[in-house]
Amino acid sequence: MRVVCASDLHEHLVDIPECDLLLLGGDLTFAFGGSRDKQAWLEGEFADWLESVPAREVVAVAGNHDTDIERNGFPDGLRCHYLEDAGIELYDLTIWGTPWQPWFHDWAFNSPRAGGERFLAGKFAAIPGGIDIVLCHGPPLGYGDRLATGDRVGSSAEVELIDRVVPPLLVCGHIHSDAGRFRRGRTEIINASIVDDSYEPVRDAVVLDLEC
Repeated sequence: MRVVCASDLHEHLVDIPECDLLLLGGDLTFAFGGSRDKQAWLEGEFADWLESVPAREVVAVAGNHDTDIERNGFPDGLRCHYLEDAGIELYDLTIWGTPWQPWFHDWAFNSPRAGGERFLAGKFAAIPGGIDIVLCHGPPLGYGDRLATGDRVGSSAEVELIDRVVPPLLVCGHIHSDAGRFRRGRTEIINASIVDDSYEPVRDAVVLDLEC
């Protein structure tokens, strides 16, 4: 089964190769520019793009830029399965989506600045064993989480989640400067951010084949 992963669109509606499953790892919108009315953009240009992508199924989560989604919810009727601390089964694969990450400039779907990892552990505790794909926005600590300064800002609770659930695949984004593919044990971790730190699209979506 062909899977395509892309995160941090920031309203860049990029070309997507033909696939069975498209996974979108949050930051669909752009808090510092782009459309003035984010809900209208989601229901208009983004909805049209979803109709046009050559993917049989699309699954998405929100990210820290998606303040309008946190405030008003994800629009109904889009050709997309939006997951917010919820799961879905597609093609005999179980997928869990969650938008949360460690505190980051007090934007959307942030854990509290104090006790943030306890908060995240509580959110991740809902993820059952046997999940095949975890789709999230923030990366786990030590994997795709290095800022341009060299600091790591990933979640230790997410590492504990990986060790508990051992999903074959975890897809994230959020940290533009550390996109890539990593591995922890049997779990492949993909930071699928398509943009650089200037919010310009510089990378293609990640394509992989999964057995199911």
